[in-house]
Amino acid sequence: MTLRVGMVTSEFPPDIGGVETYAWQLATALGRRPNLSVTVYVPRKSADIDPPPGVELKPFLASCKAIDWPKLKREPIDVWHALSAGHAWLAAESDSTVVSVHGNDFLTPYPLTMRPASIPIRLRPWVWTRLRPLWHRATRKMLRQALPQAGAIVANSRYTAETFLSLFPYCAPLMKIAWVGVDHGFFSVERSYPNQIPSLLSVCRLSEPRKNIDQVIRALAGLKARHKFRYTIVGDGALRSGLEALAISLDLQDCVCFRGWVSDAELKALYARADLFVLTASVLPNSHEGFGIVYLEAAACGVPSLAARLAGAVEAISEGKSGFFVGSPEIDEIRLALDDFLTGRISFESHVCRKFASSFSWEKVADIYEYAYQRAVHHGSHQAN
Repeated sequence: MTLRVGMVTSEFPPDIGGVETYAWQLATALGRRPNLSVTVYVPRKSADIDPPPGVELKPFLASCKAIDWPKLKREPIDVWHALSAGHAWLAAESDSTVVSVHGNDFLTPYPLTMRPASIPIRLRPWVWTRLRPLWHRATRKMLRQALPQAGAIVANSRYTAETFLSLFPYCAPLMKIAWVGVDHGFFSVERSYPNQIPSLLSVCRLSEPRKNIDQVIRALAGLKARHKFRYTIVGDGALRSGLEALAISLDLQDCVCFRGWVSDAELKALYARADLFVLTASVLPNSHEGFGIVYLEAAACGVPSLAARLAGAVEAISEGKSGFFVGSPEIDEIRLALDDFLTGRISFESHVCRKFASSFSWEKVADIYEYAYQRAVHHGSHQAN
């Protein structure tokens, strides 16, 4: 019997980010399973994306329950999958629902799906933005009410699960951990050897201060008299212009390069030339790194990582095998860690990095979700009886 799965997500290509990658890769893995029929409901901006093999895309999602549910409830679906906490309202409407949680999606709920639809279309953008605190409170209330009604809740790391259960302890019986996987394409990246000048790489949105790209730049300023290096930053966002100005003010313009967003092929070429991936992210009360797929992508390319020993990064990096840590993302700690790497006091083997990354696969993640779907269907049958 084929199980009809409806995945609902506001975060999907062409947008770029960790949850977007998660949604695409998981849908791809599930679409290969003959016993599953997978439909992904996405925003209209994803209409031109070619879906993964075996997956149907339906681009009509407004990320507003009052608009979406009248359409979704007519769909022939056996089990719903809310791909982030913001869509957990599905659990209150359907007896068979699985909810994914990633970290920030339940700390600061997004999208704000509890915005009202009973507003003239031409006024919606203004009202939805102007009254954002109200919709935020309504969405948080929805989480408290809907999450316990799910058939299963799946976290991307132990850290995410623990953080989630500290806020919603009554959901403990529903919790499972699936971790994440790595796109097989990263394992085929051929390393470029040797680099006469060490190459450092960061990949992230330049819209979140907690990523601490500025701290890395300042740390490198303290090393430029002792070491030669090239530091490439991939990503874009509101902080980019300020970071570029910082690099110039520290006389690093010749060794720090901002690339913006790049294609998959360009990203793999940058990984191929990188000696160290650097992302020393902080933990804020309303934002953290639930896991960090980029650390695994780097390892799959044979590139070790430097991270802060915080949040999900601890599970995404194997210390001494696929990378190393600073205790806190302070300039002095980052500088000392980079100095250790640039002087060769700390070194890594590419094949060991790849071996660690190979233990994470989307097929393993899909196995856990398939089990969760069956559990949710059983939960729904029990509710019906």
